[in-house]
Formats: sequence, structure tokens, C-alpha cells
Amino acid sequence: MSRRIHLALHPYGVGGPGQHGLWKDPRVAKNASIDINYYIQQAQAAEHALFDALFVVDSQFINSTYPSHYLNRLEPLTLLSAVATHTRHIGLVGTASSTYNSPFNLARRFASLDLISGGRAGWNVVTSFDTGTSKNFGLDEHLDYATRYGRALEFVQVARGLWDSYEDDAFPADVERGVFLDPERLHALDHEGEHFKVAGPLNISRSAQGQPVIFQAGVSAEGRDLAARVAEGIYAPGGTLEQAQEYYADIKKRTAAHGRDPEHIKVFIHGGPIVAATDEAARRREREIFEEDNDFERNLALLGRSFGAYDFSVHDLDAPFPDVAHLAEKGGRTGATKIIERAREEKLTLRQVAEGANAFRRSPFVGAPETVADTIEQWYDAGTLDGINLAFRNNDDLELFVDGVVPLLQKRGLFRTEYEADTLRGNLGLPIPANRHTRERELAGG
Repeated sequence: MSRRIHLALHPYGVGGPGQHGLWKDPRVAKNASIDINYYIQQAQAAEHALFDALFVVDSQFINSTYPSHYLNRLEPLTLLSAVATHTRHIGLVGTASSTYNSPFNLARRFASLDLISGGRAGWNVVTSFDTGTSKNFGLDEHLDYATRYGRALEFVQVARGLWDSYEDDAFPADVERGVFLDPERLHALDHEGEHFKVAGPLNISRSAQGQPVIFQAGVSAEGRDLAARVAEGIYAPGGTLEQAQEYYADIKKRTAAHGRDPEHIKVFIHGGPIVAATDEAARRREREIFEEDNDFERNLALLGRSFGAYDFSVHDLDAPFPDVAHLAEKGGRTGATKIIERAREEKLTLRQVAEGANAFRRSPFVGAPETVADTIEQWYDAGTLDGINLAFRNNDDLELFVDGVVPLLQKRGLFRTEYEADTLRGNLGLPIPANRHTRERELAGG
């Protein structure tokens, strides 16, 4: 099997986490996050560089302390449908919550994107950790962890069932016989489970890739297991090389334990490359970027996101870290639990925790083009990734990576020199899922 690294682009418009001040950069349009032309340009640049996918993150709750991009941005499926008409090969992956959507509606929207794009759609399944989201959907409280992940599993199963409503030969459109639809190739779902009751069928057919590719962003044990059961791609946090190795091995092991081929789930780690003429210049810029955005009040608010957008400013900064363990269950539990445990073990104050949680940490993918390419190859060979989800501060940084690093990866045989397929599945090396009804009939000899 050929060695190939997959690359995805994660556009952050006027600034995501750690980029609160990016909107001040004269190279960044002040309305980038709501300008469809920005996303089209980003997608076309990534497609020109042969990237696998454009990845769009989303959430459905904000307050005034959130990163600039989060405060004012386009809804992912609307955005990606527009981008689809200006691109031909790059995958289009949108984030959507299984907690605050209905299966029929969301399955239909992703199936539409899949057809509009010619089979390039992907769904990043999230369960939503911003507890305030519940109040935007008529609920007094955010669902607990177990309920969210149980709902997510069933949601994906229902969506996949709906996507198989029509078999691939359901529409003969035979004018002579006057037959548009073969009713024997149309199937209701009639699902009734713990969280959903959905009759079906879905009123849209399958695309060239069969079904949208399922992605998931899971760090907790529940998230990892959900990914191992249903995901075909996973967005991982990265961390140190050793942490990335542990995560990668665990995901592949869990996937195999569920009877799946580990090659059929692609692990993308987060990467924010900084490329410059020399290693020293790149490291200097990395530090400058950190200092630009290193604001304590902002860091305190960012800490609160792990605890469901909790307002830590109501506490004494120099008192011991407050007892907020009850907030972890309905927020970002894995990250919140680690913060609480460290605070207890080291007897830290709230100020120390806020400063430590957002302390300067060197990125591995920083340096001259040769250095960055070497590091990517090292991490790939070490069993940490199948791909990298890349975030750049501006177009100049994207161009430096595309012009400097990508050719080196191609020269080493680590990255494609042309697209292998017209679909996202094809470029990721994933199989087309057989329609369940067609498969059942064939197994029955029909």
C-alpha cells in the first residue's frame, strides 16, 4: 500500500482559539468569517494544492468572550453548498451537532450537499459541549455525557439508514414504459429506538460516493469509542508525539475491536504550521503570535469553555481553584477533568490554572520548509497520524506551506501529485458503502 498523508484545511476567518486578535491583521478581511468569497478562495487554494478536504467547524452558542470567528460566521452546510459549485475535487466537511438536530432533517441536508458536490460531503459529528446551547433549543439543561453519546450513536445509525432509502437503480426513468421510480427499490426505515422514532424514507437518492463520510472529534473514552464504531475520519488534538502515538494506536485498536478494518478510519491531528526562511525566523514568529494573543482576561474566559462557558471571573483569582467538578459532566469533560486533577494535585490557584492552561507551548510543525516536512514525515512514520488538519493565520502562511512544504512531501512520495478520485471517499481510500437493501437482496439470491 502506498504511503500517503492526507491534508485538510481548517479556515478560521477572523480568528479562532488563540487567534482573538487576528482580525487586526491587515492581510485578513474584517468580514472574512461571513464572506463566502473568502471560503471559496481558501477552498480553491487548497484544491490547487491537492488537499483532501475543507473542514468547517461550528457551534450554536456564543458569549462576548468567544473567539472573533465564532462571534459572526456562516452556517456550515449553506457555506459548503456554495463552495461546492466553485470546486471539483476537494472534500467538504461540515460540523453538525447530534444533540441539537433531528436525524431526518440533517440527513437530508448532508445528502443534498453530497449530490451538489458530486460525492464530496463529510459530516463531523459532535455532541456539543457548550452547555448554554440547550437554552437556544428550548431545554433548561444540557444533556449529560452518556445521553449525548448514546444519542449520537443512534443518530448516525438513523442517518445511514435514511441515506439507503433509495437503491442505486431506483430511478429507471423509462419513458417507453412510463416508469420513473421502481417502488421495490424504495425503502422506509421504520426506526424506533431509545432516542428517535423515524419512519422514512428520505426523499433524496445516494451520491457517487454512496453516503457522506462520517468524521468525529473525540478525546474522551466515549468519544473514542463512538469514532471506532461509526467514524471514517477523526479529528484528534495532537499534543506531543507520544500523546499522538497513544491516541492513534488506541483508535485503531478500538476500531478493530468493533470488527472494522482500522485502515477505514483516518486519524487527522490538528496542526498550525508556521513556515519561514529559517528555523529561527519561524520560531521567533511563533513566539510573537503567542504574545499578541496572550491576554489574561481572555484566557480566563477560554478556561471557562471547558466547563460549559462558566464565568470564572466571579471567583477570587488567588484563592484555590474552585470546586467546579459538577460542571465537567455537561461540558468538555475530558479536558475539564484534567484541569481539576492538576489543580488539586499541585494546589494551584485559579490564576495559576488560567495561566497554565494557556501557557506557551511550542508546535512541532514550525520551521523552514525542510524542517516542517521532516517533522511531518517523522510523525507519520512514528504512527501518530493518517492526516493533518491544517489551520493558518492568513493566506500568506497558507501559501508558504503550499509552495515550500507540499513539494517536499510530494518529492518524498508522502503526498499525492494528482487526485486519485472525484469523491472524498475515493481520495481518502475509503470504500463505497453498499446499500443495505441491495446487499440483503443479493445475499438472499434475489
